[in-house]
Amino acid sequence: MVPYFARVPNTTLPSRLAGLRALAGNLSWSWNREARALFAAIDDRLWHRVRHNPIDFLNQVDPARLEACATDPVFRAQYDEAMHWLQAESSNAQTWFATHHPELAGRTIAYFCAEFGLHNSVPIYSGGLGVLAGDHCKTASDLGLPFVGVGILYRNGYFDQKVAPDGWQQDSADALTLARTPITPIVLPDGAPCIVTVKLDGHDTFVRAWQLMVGRVPVILLDTDLPENRPEARELLSRLYSGGVEMRLRQEWLLGVGGVRVLRKLGIAPHVWHANEGHASFMYIERAREYIAGGMTFAEAVKAVRRESVFTTHTPVPAGHDVFARERVEAVAGPVWLDMGIDADTFASIGFHPEHGPSAFHMTACAVRMSSRVTGVSKLHAEVTREMLRPMWPNRPANSVPVGHVTNGVHLATWMANPIMKLLDRHLGNGWGFQLDDPAVWDRILTLPDDELWAAHRELKDVLFDVMKVQARRSFAQQEMTAAQIVGAGLLLDRHTLTIGFARRFATYKRADLLFHDPERLMRILGDADRPVQLIFAGKAHPADTPGKTVLQKVYQATRDPRFEGRVAFLEDYDMHIAHLLVQGVDLWMNVPRVPLEASGTSGMKAALNGVPQLSTIDGWWAEGYDGTNGWAVTGGGSADTVREDAEQAARIYELLEKEIVPRYYDRPSRTAEPKAWLATMKHAIRVAGRIFTAQRMVMEYTKAYYVPAMAGGDLPDDPPTA
Repeated sequence: MVPYFARVPNTTLPSRLAGLRALAGNLSWSWNREARALFAAIDDRLWHRVRHNPIDFLNQVDPARLEACATDPVFRAQYDEAMHWLQAESSNAQTWFATHHPELAGRTIAYFCAEFGLHNSVPIYSGGLGVLAGDHCKTASDLGLPFVGVGILYRNGYFDQKVAPDGWQQDSADALTLARTPITPIVLPDGAPCIVTVKLDGHDTFVRAWQLMVGRVPVILLDTDLPENRPEARELLSRLYSGGVEMRLRQEWLLGVGGVRVLRKLGIAPHVWHANEGHASFMYIERAREYIAGGMTFAEAVKAVRRESVFTTHTPVPAGHDVFARERVEAVAGPVWLDMGIDADTFASIGFHPEHGPSAFHMTACAVRMSSRVTGVSKLHAEVTREMLRPMWPNRPANSVPVGHVTNGVHLATWMANPIMKLLDRHLGNGWGFQLDDPAVWDRILTLPDDELWAAHRELKDVLFDVMKVQARRSFAQQEMTAAQIVGAGLLLDRHTLTIGFARRFATYKRADLLFHDPERLMRILGDADRPVQLIFAGKAHPADTPGKTVLQKVYQATRDPRFEGRVAFLEDYDMHIAHLLVQGVDLWMNVPRVPLEASGTSGMKAALNGVPQLSTIDGWWAEGYDGTNGWAVTGGGSADTVREDAEQAARIYELLEKEIVPRYYDRPSRTAEPKAWLATMKHAIRVAGRIFTAQRMVMEYTKAYYVPAMAGGDLPDDPPTA
């Protein structure tokens, strides 16, 4: 067990409620309904004002209110129940893994990722990859997997987003205030901080380890902001995905090598090493170096590393994979090959990809070569990946390239809203959350009473609209927005109107602007007097992605276009908090990536768990999830003529809206009545998402197909590609 010390809020707690410190110090509260309700019961307004940050909450709450709660028998009973649950969370006994794989007790899975999206109060993530990693850790905790995450403590986070009046995204620092998070320094038994040394650019760089508890799972975060380091080294791990190729290379070297060394210093000896995306690939190099230092040859070390390694790739386009110049890798890492008993050419061959040549070090090629188990994140993505990696096996057809798939899923307790959960409690029984892998449970969704499901959805939609108005009013009062911008922040939207949500990273292939392909036709759809439609957009473009910023600007300018009658809104500074509001509160989720460039996509899964159907191109998970009852599919895609494809698919979206989606939503006797046909689609959306696309299914699949075989040892499943 990694030493853990909870950050203590400044507020002096009544002794009867002292356990609130421990509750705030472990992110498991964020997916436990009773724990969240406990904080809300103390001061609901403050809880919402601090955006569900329990450390901020306990530092600001009125001490007199805490004293009153300490003497309230109803609150005390609620508190005792939360403490009982927290105690149970500290043990792996009776969990799924303990009962299904008792023979593997004491073995550990290390999960390396460049970002972890766990809660909006810990902004060390940029988007889908990080949130997926966060859901993976939460589910590993739920299932009792012996799991430890390894990532980076980005002291400056990702970035805060402001949009100028002309629609251009402005990026500003989003500094992480450690005192407002449950991130704590790891302290060794002798009281010393956990610090390791990594040779980088020919200099010793000191890496300190911090810890964030995610239920039963510790996530270890690396940091170089130490006085012992050179000034330039102190900033190396400060910012996520910024600073250019040189900084990213150094970050990835520190993540891979430093992460392994921290685990060793803590006495953690993983039996499975899972790299989530190629950013962590240098972890394989360090482990090979260790085996060679222990007496193995290079070939033996590679085989030993492969036996224990799992690699997941998330990127279906060649440009999305990290490729560094060989000489730059050698300058940063060298001469590590001398410690490995090999020459520089052999070292470089680990990252060789035929399409990039011997002068490049390809991080995905390194991971594929050093892992015996490689997986994509959807069935379609695995097909694309096999074709992409086929040059590494020149004598094989694409369909025999050894890449499997585990389709992504989302953590239900994080993303399904309380009103929906309470509805399922009433009609499926309180134990339904322990039967997520039982298809019969999800089939019963179709029997939910229409009026109750619609009431739950209306409640969530009201929350979204109320928050939009409060934020718009506050921004105007603080002179952060002009009056014209406030209109585009959702102030004119109507909560009885069909509302479509789009919240993604603003990359060009995601085509956030596709709906505006024919403005006149869109204007007629949005402005229909009897059956109006409105749009809510949110998302950030990468700071260096000028084309993505241009798409965002186009969408933002539509919010101020009088032709759309105030029916288009853009919510600034997209994060997990806003994501929750949107996937739970809109009526329809839109996702229109250019096929086949979406590896999986998980936002539509989150929406579906809340009864929000999806309108999407048939890409990523939707190629497996769409069954004709749970949403709508935009057919076609994959054409080399992207201009024609955009026009055809935009026309298909307009047609679906005009002939199917809008009529179904408004097919009811009055404006406030229940839309029966629409509710049927909502139920099927929940049913399909719950049966197939939860993170529980995903992590169980990883465990059975990848983790357990690696833990058990035995023969390697396939030969690596030649260099």
